[in-house]
Amino acid sequence: MENTLIEKQLKAAADLNRLKLLACMKKGEVCVCDFVDVLGISQPAVSQHLRKLKEAGIITERKVGTWKHYRLVENQTPLMKGILEQIEPVQGCDCSSDCECTHIGEEN
Repeated sequence: MENTLIEKQLKAAADLNRLKLLACMKKGEVCVCDFVDVLGISQPAVSQHLRKLKEAGIITERKVGTWKHYRLVENQTPLMKGILEQIEPVQGCDCSSDCECTHIGEEN
């Protein structure tokens, strides 16, 4: 593993909000709208945290309509595997029935 990747991953994981985001994704894919509720910060701030995790190769995204869904990359580096093993999954990080992204394509 390159030192620059190690540095990016350590910096990405060294923030409490980003650790909370990773804890949410331990159970699977999560819509960006759910992260706003879990962290209690603005959507642009959540997006910045997600961008850092993505640039570090820790997460990936999938677009669904106008919403983005994030999940952990399957093949984590040994460093990130160790960090992720220490993080407890967080409840309440999945799209609820009132989530706007679950209603894409439904008639009003």
